[in-house]
Amino acid sequence: MTPSPSRSIEIGLTAAIVAVQDDQPVILVARSGSALADAALPTGPFDPIVHRTFEIGLRTWVSEQTSVPLGYVEQLYTFGDRGRSAHADDTGAHNVSVGYLALTRIGADVESGAVISEAGFQPWYRFFPWEDFRNGRPQVWDEIIIPALRLWSQQDGKHVSARGLSRAERIRILCGLDGARFDDENVLERYELFYEAGIVAEAARDARASATSSPDGLGAPLRYDHRRILATAMGRLRAKIKYRPVIFELMPENFTLTALQRTAEAISGRHLHKQNFRRLVEASNVVEPTGETSHTTGGRPAALFRFRRDILQERPSLGLRVGAR
Repeated sequence: MTPSPSRSIEIGLTAAIVAVQDDQPVILVARSGSALADAALPTGPFDPIVHRTFEIGLRTWVSEQTSVPLGYVEQLYTFGDRGRSAHADDTGAHNVSVGYLALTRIGADVESGAVISEAGFQPWYRFFPWEDFRNGRPQVWDEIIIPALRLWSQQDGKHVSARGLSRAERIRILCGLDGARFDDENVLERYELFYEAGIVAEAARDARASATSSPDGLGAPLRYDHRRILATAMGRLRAKIKYRPVIFELMPENFTLTALQRTAEAISGRHLHKQNFRRLVEASNVVEPTGETSHTTGGRPAALFRFRRDILQERPSLGLRVGAR
């Protein structure tokens, strides 16, 4: 057997940089062309000579290339599947990307428009419209997704996943059908199910055998496997806000409880009961009143609160334990 020639590996650092603007979670995307289909998550190189750690490398190139100050940063996963950006007979270096979730605030120092050349913030539900349940179950589920998945399931009823689940069982669990609980954290698993079923644009782009013409309504694609990286970041953040106070990295220094609730709803993709949410916040003891009020709510002045940072010394594992649908 002739050994295959060695191939160099290039490591990139890809960031899902998340903020909240006008009650919408947004991510920073860069474009190589005028169409949104040309969009990609910001990516920079890791230089082992210059950067002592991956995170230092990420913060360095984000600082150099954008005006976005990063707060909380967390490594997600290493994405290096063969074929993620290579083509047949490709002799170039194999690209491996270390994905990151990074949080920032859009304010006076970060505008929502162009941040770097041909880049800006876009709502993350533009890429994942089926994940936004704040106004009820999105129509795309019943009109497009469920019929397409059931047709795909019927094509090979005996197929089972690595976990021993049939296609029908995976659909029921991940889509919250027939009494199954919809888990808002399973963003990546749902996207990978849709990709395997061939109903998202990336499946056709990657020449998946199951691919169909991607119908309108299933979100804008991202280049390479960046929508998969974004799905990982969304699921991680939805889980994280339940047991860590990372949501306050997205809030201004002073905020109303209504603004905090809307931010939690924006991230989780579902409506939260106002009184239950306020009881939850009071019980968690993570905020304290500033003694000031906001007159920008359009109604009665609303009390302003701030995050109690000293509580991290008392209880390092805390968050807003919003319940699941």
